[in-house]
Amino acid sequence: MEQQQHHHEDLIKGITEQLKPIMEKSAQAIFVYLDDTHKACNKKYADLLGYKSAKEWVETDAPLGDVVEKDQPKVISAYEKAMQTMAASSLNVTARHIKTGELIKTRLILVPIAHN
Repeated sequence: MEQQQHHHEDLIKGITEQLKPIMEKSAQAIFVYLDDTHKACNKKYADLLGYKSAKEWVETDAPLGDVVEKDQPKVISAYEKAMQTMAASSLNVTARHIKTGELIKTRLILVPIAHN
């Protein structure tokens, strides 16, 4: 189990390094998700949801907790479909700002990526 944990950490580090120019320069909020423990986001994503930093979002135990409960199954299903078909998918999602509780309506685009 520890070996897999280390492998996942290396994957997230490698992917975020590979995508660094996009993560830093994109006008869009972006997150990279392998599993609840192994994830990353850009500052725009963290700011959108009210986190102090991307690191603070990464340290959350339940990243889907930002998505309103009724939309969570749709996000999981779209993620699974994107991974199984290796094709992008998108859906409308409502998230909640962690500090103000404000509802944030957005379009989530899930794109499978390869690393090495």
